Amino acid sequence: MTEHTVKSYGDELSHLTAEVARMGGLAEAQVADAVECIARRDAPLAQQVVSRDERLDALQGEIERKAFRLIALRQPMAVDLRHAVAALKISMSLERCGDMAKNIGKRALILTDAEPMTALTRSIERMGKLVQGRLKDVLDAYSASDLDRAITVWARDEDVDEHYNAIFRELLTYMMGDPRTINACAHLLFVAKNLERIGDHATNIAEIIHFEITGEEIVSKRPKLDTPR
Repeated sequence: MTEHTVKSYGDELSHLTAEVARMGGLAEAQVADAVECIARRDAPLAQQVVSRDERLDALQGEIERKAFRLIALRQPMAVDLRHAVAALKISMSLERCGDMAKNIGKRALILTDAEPMTALTRSIERMGKLVQGRLKDVLDAYSASDLDRAITVWARDEDVDEHYNAIFRELLTYMMGDPRTINACAHLLFVAKNLERIGDHATNIAEIIHFEITGEEIVSKRPKLDTPR
């Protein structure tokens, strides 16, 4: 393999990683704006979150094509193959995070004229901030190939579950106390569930990073609380 070919191959791998990082930045922004439009009952921002999802879908498709092309034409082995597969799998998780942010945006549009339920909304906002932090940390770990940081995200998955369980109980209290809030609370329950799933995807990404760097699966059982479904 010539020096030019080796450089070209290395450039392709680096470009693939950079594209995933760029997609990660867009997914972070989507999740942050989705939480914000729920907290502020901001219909214009919610509409932007919904419409911007197509951009994430397109970028995921582009990363998928590039990863498959690299694998087919370059036939990478060992760590290079893990880099390509990790980029593919992480882009799929980020696309799902975008879908969930879009769903939250749709719920925000429905909730625009609903009773504020300020205390409950603040609880969801706190959970949203926690999930945003998890997503940012794991994407930073990916960009820096920082195994320790990825493992830290993986090990703290229960924090998100605890927030979800607390919100679930809070929602039940609202609905039992005033049946007129049932419709709005049902939408907020879906919001909280979408946030919990985004947290799960951050944990999935941490596991992908571990395999990418070490070539081994995490053998410990993922820390997970039982959550209402």
